[in-house]
Amino acid sequence: MKNIKLFLFDMDGTLYLGDRLFDFTLELLEKIKLNGKRYMFMTNNSSKSVSAYIEKLKKMGIEAVKEDFITSSQATAYYLEKHHKNARLYVCGTKSLKQELSENGFVVTENIDEVDCIVMGYDTELNYKKLWDVSFMLTTRDIPYIATNPDYVCPTEWGSVPDCGSVCDMIFNATGKRPIFIGKPEPLMPMLAMEKVGVAPKETAVIGDRIYTDVKSGLNAGALAVLVMSGETTKEILEASSEKPDVVLKDAGEIMKTL
Repeated sequence: MKNIKLFLFDMDGTLYLGDRLFDFTLELLEKIKLNGKRYMFMTNNSSKSVSAYIEKLKKMGIEAVKEDFITSSQATAYYLEKHHKNARLYVCGTKSLKQELSENGFVVTENIDEVDCIVMGYDTELNYKKLWDVSFMLTTRDIPYIATNPDYVCPTEWGSVPDCGSVCDMIFNATGKRPIFIGKPEPLMPMLAMEKVGVAPKETAVIGDRIYTDVKSGLNAGALAVLVMSGETTKEILEASSEKPDVVLKDAGEIMKTL
């Protein structure tokens, strides 16, 4: 851990839970900066734009700028630019996700007759019409189908709510179709962050509370994969998992011992 130059933090369950900031978070981020190292926030949650996250963190006392983030929305836009440039998108996601994709030059439409590609996100504005439209298009057409992240649940202060992966399972039950997932556990997000900062995988740590997304993305990217037990993962889940993190911590505050 002492050789790490870039810390890629998952947010919910790692630095805060819901709207409650963990006691160690501000001191941890400050110590990373004081030691001449870099941190970024890396999230699979595509329901909020980067500007919304900046505002959320500001209310918690964390000053952040756009360059401090790598999100599944950004990674999805990058993937679409590489593989589906100029595609007209049907987005089963929030207004924030639609706006972010529009700002990256994509046409977002609800006219299912002109759609070239379907994008699924963590949709806190989900309604049955969206489920109907996506099911109809996947059943009647051979159309590219992309999802921002595979998370089954999103943690809250009182428990969990369904996330993008759970909705994609609903669509699979109706259509038999699975999307291409972009966010963690795929290595694209940490690799994009490393490229931005100019560091190698061995100088990078991916820190998060989920084995099947955070830890696996770190392992897949060749980075140090750090599991924190402050969110979704229990001792029983860790013991049963075939994927093992490089490091297990009670919470991210323990990183301060190495700084």
